Amino acid sequence: MFVARERLLALLSGFFGALSLLLSAIGLYGVVSYGVGARRTEIGIRMALGASQFRVVWLVVRRVALLVTLGVLAGVPISVWGMQSVSALLFGLQAHDPTTYLAAVVVLMAVGVAASWIPARRAARINPAITLRAE
Repeated sequence: MFVARERLLALLSGFFGALSLLLSAIGLYGVVSYGVGARRTEIGIRMALGASQFRVVWLVVRRVALLVTLGVLAGVPISVWGMQSVSALLFGLQAHDPTTYLAAVVVLMAVGVAASWIPARRAARINPAITLRAE
């Protein structure tokens, strides 16, 4: 009985963790899409002056990667500090397991890059002539 309750708690925690990761990816996608739309003229000028599609994609993805990195650098020390209060709830895992922290950082970085990839590709396909004519 006790194991079933703990297993249900672990399953619910995993579900809500995955849901929060999905919601953060959707939110990041929305913010990046809005930012790309606001910088449409700038990106059109860059493309007109000869910027390659790779450079435009890199421009967008690099900014998101920097923001996610800053978030990870702020979040890891906070999670290490907060882990002391929940260490009694962990089964088969140490409170300060570096593999778990590394996996979390890799997943967060991958989600950040994936959420910025679609707006970055859309920005790279901007037609400079149409964009500059519209302004």
